[in-house]
Amino acid sequence: MPREWQLCFDGGHQQRYLPDRRAVLHYVLSIGPRAAGPRFEVFAEADPVRLADGSVAGRSFALVEVIDLSRPGEHERLRAELEDLRSQPEGAVKGGPPEPPGVPT
Repeated sequence: MPREWQLCFDGGHQQRYLPDRRAVLHYVLSIGPRAAGPRFEVFAEADPVRLADGSVAGRSFALVEVIDLSRPGEHERLRAELEDLRSQPEGAVKGGPPEPPGVPT
C-alpha cells in the first residue's frame, strides 16, 4: 500500500494529503457536493525521486485514478467501496485502484 495519498481537485487549485484509501473516499464523498468541479485526481506515493548520485531528493506521486462524480453511479460505487473498506480491520485495507509502478508495499 502507498505510504500516503494525494487528492487534487478544483482544476488542481486544491490538494489534500491523506493517509489511506478509506480517507480518500470519505473526503471525496463529503466534499464532492461542495467542490467547484466533479473531478478528483487520486495519486499514490511512489518511490522517492533520486538524483544522479543515488541520493533521495524528495517524494513523488503517481496517478492511480480519476474520480468523476458526474458519471452515473459514481457516488454509489464509492459508497460501496468505502463500506467494504470500513468492514476490514485497520491495516488490512484491500481493493481500490491498482498500485502504480514503484509504489512500496
